[in-house]
Amino acid sequence: MNAMFQGYGSGGQAYDEMFDGDELRPPYLRLRDSLGTMTTPDLVARVEALQATYLDQGVTFDIGGEERAFPLDILPRVIEMDTWTTIESGVQQRVRCLEAFLADVYDAGQVFDDGVIPRSVIATSSHYHREAAGVRPANGVRVHVSGIDLIRDDQGEFRVLEDNVRVPSGVSYVMTNRRAISAALPETVAAHRIRPVAAYPQRLLAALRAAAPAGVTDPTVVVLTPGVYNGAYFEHALLARTMGVELVEGRDLECHRGRVMMRTTKGLEPVHVIYRRVDDEFLDPVHFRADSMLGCPGMIDAARAGNVTLANAAGNGVADDKLVYTYLPDLIRYYLGEEPVLKNVDTWRLGDDDAREEVLDRLDELVCKPVDGSGGKGIVIGPAASRAELDELRAKVLQDPRSWIAQPVVQLSTVPTFVDGKLGPRHVDLRPFAVNDGNRVWVLPGGLTRVALAEGELIVNSSRGGGSKDTWVLAGPKVPAPAPPAAPEEPAAPPSPPPSQPSDEGPAILDLKNQAEQQQQGKSRVDLEGASC
Repeated sequence: MNAMFQGYGSGGQAYDEMFDGDELRPPYLRLRDSLGTMTTPDLVARVEALQATYLDQGVTFDIGGEERAFPLDILPRVIEMDTWTTIESGVQQRVRCLEAFLADVYDAGQVFDDGVIPRSVIATSSHYHREAAGVRPANGVRVHVSGIDLIRDDQGEFRVLEDNVRVPSGVSYVMTNRRAISAALPETVAAHRIRPVAAYPQRLLAALRAAAPAGVTDPTVVVLTPGVYNGAYFEHALLARTMGVELVEGRDLECHRGRVMMRTTKGLEPVHVIYRRVDDEFLDPVHFRADSMLGCPGMIDAARAGNVTLANAAGNGVADDKLVYTYLPDLIRYYLGEEPVLKNVDTWRLGDDDAREEVLDRLDELVCKPVDGSGGKGIVIGPAASRAELDELRAKVLQDPRSWIAQPVVQLSTVPTFVDGKLGPRHVDLRPFAVNDGNRVWVLPGGLTRVALAEGELIVNSSRGGGSKDTWVLAGPKVPAPAPPAAPEEPAAPPSPPPSQPSDEGPAILDLKNQAEQQQQGKSRVDLEGASC
């Protein structure tokens, strides 16, 4: 293993998290020592075992109709305790601000009257839903689960790339990655004090139960999935199983007199909390898409009546708007009276005349993003774009400037990654997950590290050849042991979707498949918005 590190090139503008020149950074000292006696054939054998395990468990993603094992790099990413404390504090602050912002936007709108953010920014957002106005959650929580995407710049500082408070995906890979790496590198795991991630399902279940309607002491919680055709179905099934709750589809629910009921073998039973993994537009055909086959008619009215809690709340997507993101530092100061712990990436709002003029002069130097995009769609990286692509981008910006932001190209930090039989630096991002129970915002120690496996690639999406790493947060000498229930059971493979037979499927089945695949999570099970700048 030491010989493999000899050819490791960590030079360039990017901040390498393991090496400072030729010197090891402190978090990786023990990792280097514990891996020192491992040979290349031994490492290759363990990598192959990892891939076989993921295929057996159904931890796969789709490329061109072919199911492949989701790439998990065998070398973990290590974050020391002090660095994680800052990340944790910054994510908690971010979630508290977003909660206050959403409550204000869908109620009094005081933030507009005080001139912190223009009302037009919200009114023109494609994810602002008037149907959610006036819906007050039982315990005041709208962001039960969040995934805040972070990157580390060339100075080693973590910055927020974007917020995800609709239906953030990827936490299942945090848990399965840890289990897989613990089996592949047991001696290395034993040499470190790593904060556990197995408590997540119990933390989530406790937060969902705490969000039950008033007067309900023993709530029924369900996970609402678009179904087996959705790319994130593995995660939906895993979370339902490890929380010990029912996994349901829209056709399993119906509304009666303002209440949501679940069909069971014993008849209809009331549902009090729905952890929904269905996008807003498909939740309720009465208020949103009339052709939706994924939701349940009357669900929004039941939530408005206070008889059911939707987690996350409908309408949260307005906080994910990348234009709203540019106002978050001011919103933190406004709602919390604090300075941001984690900074944003520098961003230009192209709806501003001066900013647009500057950006249009520098299109070949910057990254431009659509404000409502996800999964890396629509992003144009100026230095890598052709003249025709830049001309097309210029026309789109001039036609609808509100729909675009621009950012500098940030060289994401790199971490040693085992690719094609050798170690090399690869760019990474980080998605910490937070759970809000109304009293405390708990941040899962570690989160999902996504890695661009292609050399020099800045977009970490699986559709661009990206994978993931197990993220180790090192515990300090006096970190108290958590007291959650027992670790969740071994994740099993989800049911396989029926084989594709377009000529035999009726229109209803085809519509169901299309709608399930249209969900925010995307076709790939982890093809989430990539860190591209």
